[in-house]
Amino acid sequence: MTLPIRLDVGTPAAPPRSNGELVFAEPWEGRAFGLAVAAGEAGAFAWEDFRQALIARIAAEPDARYYVCWFEALERVLAVEGQVSERAALLAARPAGHGHEIDR
Repeated sequence: MTLPIRLDVGTPAAPPRSNGELVFAEPWEGRAFGLAVAAGEAGAFAWEDFRQALIARIAAEPDARYYVCWFEALERVLAVEGQVSERAALLAARPAGHGHEIDR
């Protein structure tokens, strides 16, 4: 069982907010946010690992856009867990003209 995802407030990992509501400058940012939360809740990675990767990414380039850092941290934890390589191999093995779903 996975613990509920808790978003930081008042730390480098805290998502941008306005009047307490999450703020997304572009649609992809909201999708990246939802993807990370859903993957974390599904147990694809430990949320604390993602949180630490996000903090490290922000520290490496403090002026970078927050959700660029968010997405790169997500890529990092998924790569560590083997999720990206596994999915890429499954997709690469599919014949041309296939659907985009992955059979498991």
